[in-house]
Amino acid sequence: MTATAATNGWGKSQLVWSSLIFIIVAHILAIAGIVHIVTDFSWWTLGLGFLWYLFSGLSITAGYHRLFSHKSYEAHALVKLFFLAFGAACAQNTALKWCADHRVHHKFADQDSDPYSVRDGFWWAHIGWVFHKGCERPHVSCSDLEADPLVQWQAKHYIAIALFVAVVIPGALGFFWDDALGAILFAGFTRLVWTWHATFSINSVTHRFGKKTYCKNESGMDSGLVALLTMGEGYHNFHHRFQTDYRNGIKWYHYDPSKWLVFMMSKIGLTRKLVRVPQKVIDNARAEVS
Repeated sequence: MTATAATNGWGKSQLVWSSLIFIIVAHILAIAGIVHIVTDFSWWTLGLGFLWYLFSGLSITAGYHRLFSHKSYEAHALVKLFFLAFGAACAQNTALKWCADHRVHHKFADQDSDPYSVRDGFWWAHIGWVFHKGCERPHVSCSDLEADPLVQWQAKHYIAIALFVAVVIPGALGFFWDDALGAILFAGFTRLVWTWHATFSINSVTHRFGKKTYCKNESGMDSGLVALLTMGEGYHNFHHRFQTDYRNGIKWYHYDPSKWLVFMMSKIGLTRKLVRVPQKVIDNARAEVS
């Protein structure tokens, strides 16, 4: 069944109170984490927060997005395990559910079936869709992920993994410098909320602001600013035009840590079969837009 506009957007789908409450509580704890780091500063806690942001951010961009959703490359089991563990710590759902939503988004971008279509408003695309029960959507195959035992392991133990990586490990590490609570608040929740809004900005900001460099037919646009916030995911017009390329920023000066990570891992055998669209095809697409 194809979703219709009557079941999308604010006031047109069922509010999920558990998700809304969790989001509100997480934001309160995130603020508490900022207050804590300001009033009881610790370089160790600050460093842990940024390290966890780096690990979790890359697990969404290079992992959930480019590896699992788009099959832009293949990865060693240890790399997949890392991405699945820290991806769970981002509390953006299991890789299986995240990728299913994302594949629907690409297949039906800017249409009624797009789960986070910017046509339903900037804030709907940014966060509103997260705490509303989605309508029945068209089927998009995820058989490749369903056949992956590591993806299935994460789906089965998702909550336990998320709590262990986002709360237990930071708390245990913070214990060694007498700041377990601060580590949980800052590396756990301040980092979590920052990661949420960075990720969500791809659905909202880059579908409203930026430049259409390679494709005029979709709302996704290239934004260097969003790239800085999202480990390189801001070159969204390129991505919507060339979804399977392991890169988002294709120029040498484009900020794309996800691309750099995947490429560097390929040099030591941790990733392989990196998909790279031929430069001539890219040039032709750009010429069509110019």
